[in-house]
Amino acid sequence: MTHYQNPNDAAQLPAWQLLVKQREAMQSFSMQEAFAADPKRFERFSLNHDGLLLDFSKNILDETTLNLLMQLAQQSQLQDAIKALFNGEKVNASEQRAALHTALRRPVGDTLLVDGEDLMPLIHDVLNKMTELVNRIHNGLWRGYSEKPITDVVNIGIGGSFLGPQLVSEALLPFAQQGVHCHFLANIDGSEFHELSQTLNAQTTLFIVSSKSFNTLETLKNAQAARRWYLAQGGTEACVDRHFIAVSSNIEAAVAFGIAPENILPIWDWVGGRYSLWSAIGLPIALSIGMSNFKELLAGAWSMDQHFQETPFAENMPVIMAMLGIWYSDFWQAQSYAILPYDHYLRNFTQHLQQLDMESNGKHVRQDGTALNYSSGSVIWGGVGCNGQHAYHQLLHQGTLLVPADFIVPVVSHNQIADHHQWLYANCLSQSQALMQGKSREQAAQELRAQHLPESEVQRLAPHKEILGNKPSNTLVLERICPRRLGALIALYEHKVFVQSVVWGTNAFDQWGVELGKVLGEDVYQRLTGHVVQQSTDTSTQGLINFFRSRHRG
Repeated sequence: MTHYQNPNDAAQLPAWQLLVKQREAMQSFSMQEAFAADPKRFERFSLNHDGLLLDFSKNILDETTLNLLMQLAQQSQLQDAIKALFNGEKVNASEQRAALHTALRRPVGDTLLVDGEDLMPLIHDVLNKMTELVNRIHNGLWRGYSEKPITDVVNIGIGGSFLGPQLVSEALLPFAQQGVHCHFLANIDGSEFHELSQTLNAQTTLFIVSSKSFNTLETLKNAQAARRWYLAQGGTEACVDRHFIAVSSNIEAAVAFGIAPENILPIWDWVGGRYSLWSAIGLPIALSIGMSNFKELLAGAWSMDQHFQETPFAENMPVIMAMLGIWYSDFWQAQSYAILPYDHYLRNFTQHLQQLDMESNGKHVRQDGTALNYSSGSVIWGGVGCNGQHAYHQLLHQGTLLVPADFIVPVVSHNQIADHHQWLYANCLSQSQALMQGKSREQAAQELRAQHLPESEVQRLAPHKEILGNKPSNTLVLERICPRRLGALIALYEHKVFVQSVVWGTNAFDQWGVELGKVLGEDVYQRLTGHVVQQSTDTSTQGLINFFRSRHRG
């Protein structure tokens, strides 16, 4: 078995030192000139895998830079790290756990021994149980307390138990099965529950409580609110198990809530929340699109898993994207990264990647606890591309910050209206082209002169119309958004995040910052409600507590 250990300090690796010098050499690099000098630049800097095309030619990149980035990956023991991840080693050092979300998409017949136990039968047993449950609901065999079939499913979860399933369910809406509508409830804000409950009928609604621990505050509070609502609408205690199921590792707590043991699907501690949509946490996905499509989603992810494991680094999509991200973050001081999907169904893709990337790589120490002396992680932001063009793309084009971007677009639309999709695709390509080419001050001046403006006006306006260009971006093109392609796309970003954590030496699979907020939230709640009378440790928090309490007296 591979015994992988992160290197102590990436900045001390030979390739890192050479990249520092390469950064200086690339200061005057022009993408536009590089394209003009090399007609085959697109061919050399693009990759295809299983219906996904990655064009990374519009980057501050030449062969020397790419070679050095690949050397950095190799010197960071990335190959050993990949083997350790897939073999079930404890790559999550702080919690002494494996991170085996990839096992969830392995096909029947595979074997994966971890601590002497083959995990694959466990995984496929749960898939079989999901299949049975989904079929019962889709065929109208699961009945509510009034013997009516289920028409609405509400997934109650937060974080990875919400963002991934919501993304996939919405992205694959064209594949949704008739008769069952899926909804998502995450926020503890009572307004969200109120608005959702107005659209539901308690007789035909099934709630999925998705929480590994079954004590996540927001999820548990929403589950309790749903239970009270169900009873107030005419439901009975005896039939709670017809309207609530759970995905959890805390079976005792779920049963105490009123959920029948046979309606509790397991989730294991080697599946992190932000990597859990492939597990039973993905039940709302399966209920939305059907089990056959859910298995296609798994197959697409497994295809990317194989590509990641078997392909040389210089032709490996996750490795290329990860190393380009490190190139900009650590050598060009880029602090954020834009994700720009050009498809309505992918409107929540950025949200999912925010958790996946920022919760995984938002770390300041290495696996061994020593402090980092370089940047790790980026602020992930963005949204639907065409909307962004009329808003924040202005900063991408003319702002002073360097913000690398990923453009994501399908070739085929599920809903072709006249020439809308041609215009959508054209907008995507033109934005990445504009970031690369820009517009020189002289070009701007010539355009103004062509409008017969006085020279004084030309000189006044030209600086405002100058666009520097040379802004980096990747373009990811899907043949179409379907379960297999989407599975591959999500897995691509999962592996990108992992590669970066390996190079930085950090742990992509813990989230202690999130845990601190939960602990302090409990403390503040006790002070808000008067159960704790001692003053808070800081006057700001205490002042805000006092303000809240002063408005809730009586």
